[in-house]
Amino acid sequence: QVQLVESGGGFVQPGGSLRLSCVVSGLTFNSSAMAWFRQPPGKEREFVAAIAWSSFNRDYADSVKGRFTISRHNYKSTVYLQMDDLKPEDTAVYYCAAYTGWGISSRADTYDYWGQGTQVTVSS
Repeated sequence: QVQLVESGGGFVQPGGSLRLSCVVSGLTFNSSAMAWFRQPPGKEREFVAAIAWSSFNRDYADSVKGRFTISRHNYKSTVYLQMDDLKPEDTAVYYCAAYTGWGISSRADTYDYWGQGTQVTVSS
């Protein structure tokens, strides 16, 4: 049974930082592409960042480039999202996603497995 468990969400003031983690079990992590998506209140789910199995290829949404960093630790079967200079518009439920493939994708329908989500709230 594949499980993705996110943690690290919370409440932060604008300009602050958070680090999200997603621990994966039940699939071959080091041959899986990983991604983070988010769903702001009342809006559609949107792509945030993706990373290939080797960490060589990464992709970011324009709205987070230069502020967010995706990384992974294959030995720990964990993917991270370091979020700096957070803004109120970053408020959303953040989801970790995985698929067993070599490339990366910004399309949600590429990913086979999803976590339950973790809430991030940015407000003064």
